[in-house]
Amino acid sequence: MENPLVVDVLCVGNASYDMVFRVDHHPGEDEKMVADNFTCCGGGPAGNAAVAVARLGFKAAFAGYLGSDVFGDLYLQELVMEGVDTSLVVRGSDPTPVSSVLVKPDGMRSLVNYRGSTPHLPEDRLDFSRIEPNVILFDGHEPNISPPLVRSAKEKGIPTILDAGSVHAGTQALAPIVDYLVCSEKFAREYTGETDETNALAVLRTKVPTVVITLGSHGLIWATNDETGRLPAYAVDVVDSTGAGDVFHGAFAACVAQGKGWRETLEYAGAAAALCCTKAGARPGIPTRAEVERFLFSR
Repeated sequence: MENPLVVDVLCVGNASYDMVFRVDHHPGEDEKMVADNFTCCGGGPAGNAAVAVARLGFKAAFAGYLGSDVFGDLYLQELVMEGVDTSLVVRGSDPTPVSSVLVKPDGMRSLVNYRGSTPHLPEDRLDFSRIEPNVILFDGHEPNISPPLVRSAKEKGIPTILDAGSVHAGTQALAPIVDYLVCSEKFAREYTGETDETNALAVLRTKVPTVVITLGSHGLIWATNDETGRLPAYAVDVVDSTGAGDVFHGAFAACVAQGKGWRETLEYAGAAAALCCTKAGARPGIPTRAEVERFLFSR
């Protein structure tokens, strides 16, 4: 029998190819404009998280779909170059999702994603029996394969984490059954119906053992066991916030896989996300372990 593949973090979900344009303002109706910078690279929550785990010095694997097109080829090459295991990548004739990102001088961005008719992977499409992850990170964008994998992980005692950026079928199904819900303020408000993030946290902690709500430049709030807390964001010169949340989730998952303390996990993930904002494009901004450690040491 073939030896299983042991990884720190298995990232399950979306891969899309990003085209990032830096502009001085958001275009108005029927306006033509010229970007002053252009970056193209792989993207998507789970894909970015896998690269973040690898750059931080841990073993990562990505499970998801890439089309047999030029964007899929480029994306797969990036994963391989970063050292991410790609044995659970599915290729097919449907196109690789793509995103167009407009980034303003203050680092804030707008994103348009195109998935077209590319279907979600069917429940039985991947065989996870040959991989042994310490942690599994989901982004909810593969709603058929993810819930059964969460249930299987629970039986094996493998911690599960959901990166919930927005409310959709995948995140709705996974939020109540994962061990860690690490979500955006947008998800927290929409999912709970609460307009105040503190009230949203109180609702979410009744459903999930551990909850983190990320608040962008305002840091994060959290609840675990009988404790709650708040952590401010690190102050950096923001160039582009694209991918910062994905990097936070990847770093968070890597820390959980290593059994790091709660406060250390939040600070480490926050530092990785902050550093991501200092460069244009999600992938170019993902820091290495040395960069994160140097940043934390300098605080």
